[in-house]
Amino acid sequence: MFPCTSASLLGKCCITRRNFERFSGANQSLFLQVFSQRRWLLSWPLVQHAAGRLARSRQVPKAEKLNRQASHLKQQGEQSSRGAGVTAKASKVDKSVVIPEPDYRLALSLLGIAGTLAIGAKAELLAAPFGLLGALLLVQTSRVKFVFDKETLSVLIGKELESSGENTFVGGENRWRFDTFTNWEFWWPNFPVLVYFKETQTKPEGQIHFFPVILNGKQLYEVMVERCGPSQNSGPK
Repeated sequence: MFPCTSASLLGKCCITRRNFERFSGANQSLFLQVFSQRRWLLSWPLVQHAAGRLARSRQVPKAEKLNRQASHLKQQGEQSSRGAGVTAKASKVDKSVVIPEPDYRLALSLLGIAGTLAIGAKAELLAAPFGLLGALLLVQTSRVKFVFDKETLSVLIGKELESSGENTFVGGENRWRFDTFTNWEFWWPNFPVLVYFKETQTKPEGQIHFFPVILNGKQLYEVMVERCGPSQNSGPK
């Protein structure tokens, strides 16, 4: 133990290493300043230990601050990278592409007619065609997609929008340019069942197409007016 002669700092007490370590950083610094020139009061190893501890206590907060700054910069970099990736991905999405939603009303209506004929009227033979057609349209509604881009109408398959191959009836790809459309029409506007259009891409004299409205009729009508121009309100020729 070493007697402490600075009553203003510590009062009358004995200085040991344990007591010295309990002082705050400011008191340790002041203590060293007061007694640095009075080595006969303190053992030199204790002074060395105290000075080293004080230096380390000043360095640790700096190191922690640098670590926090580095961690913050790293988080900002990761957020910027994610934001840039989302922006790049969003920029690749072509907002001009319109895919009308599927509509099961036509298929369910046919199945309802078939059920009524079979159960209510006991006309199974008459109900069979309605039932088969309704079942076919039910499946096609879930898988066939009509894709409208800036210049063309394409018929694609599934969520992955795979090619539907060649047209079974007239040949060629199921993809037509809007500038080749000469006429188009809905039957019937209030409850659309069929869509008709005529185009000159397949053959110069014009090719007629029909397809059932197995998609949202309102969305289909709006995109047809936008991309193909107003309907001429005429049936197929």
